[in-house]
Amino acid sequence: MSQVKPARLIRAADKGVTFQQRFTPAEANLDFLSCGEFDLPPGSKSQSFCLKHEECLLFQTEGASTVTVEGAGYFLDHYDTLYIPRGASFHLANASAAHSHIVQCSAPAANTHPVHHAKFADISSREDRIRRLKGKDVYLMHDVPEPADKLVAGYTFFEPRARSWPPHNHTDQEEVYVFIQGRGAMEVYESPEELSFVHSVDKGDMVTIPYLNYHPVFSQDVPVHFIWCIAGERYWIGDKNKDFMKGTTGPITT
Repeated sequence: MSQVKPARLIRAADKGVTFQQRFTPAEANLDFLSCGEFDLPPGSKSQSFCLKHEECLLFQTEGASTVTVEGAGYFLDHYDTLYIPRGASFHLANASAAHSHIVQCSAPAANTHPVHHAKFADISSREDRIRRLKGKDVYLMHDVPEPADKLVAGYTFFEPRARSWPPHNHTDQEEVYVFIQGRGAMEVYESPEELSFVHSVDKGDMVTIPYLNYHPVFSQDVPVHFIWCIAGERYWIGDKNKDFMKGTTGPITT
């Protein structure tokens, strides 16, 4: 019996897994965060990836996929997140008949921590992992109790015609907002008198937030969902400064 394997023709129109780098720290005016996106057509599998010096978080923003990390498989459903430690090899597969989309955020890390799979179905049923603010809910997907060097992340869901309040900035955290549903607007500024960044935002847009910039979001006539991913000191602002939860104070610096 012949052991020679047959050839395969891969047509130009055949779509495979793609990774698009959206930004690196230098071009985003950040110190740590990089961000990219995986697109997985139905039935696709990726090669192996390894970030030798970085930890990363994967956010399943559309469809579903299976991510295998060092031989262990994790099924990511809609809005699930997966923390992958520095130096761990991983590959992705989409066995479904629907398109799959994953956002990846990464930052340098000196230490290796366990893989952590946060299921949105679980987090969204736990009041200890939800911060309910006026016109919006915040879901803490990779919070301080989950080991990491720099990364903290979650989702914020805005109701229609809501805004961030109070405005806040960070002295020791940089951040990115990745808009994954709806449309709205966002401002990023050092002081209100120098409001140079005012933009409409739609699905797929990303906004980087360097240190000491206030960064309010405004929804319009539809709900707005976005990923927030922090690199730096590991806390969520509402846990460090309780005034943020009250929503009645002026600008807050943390």
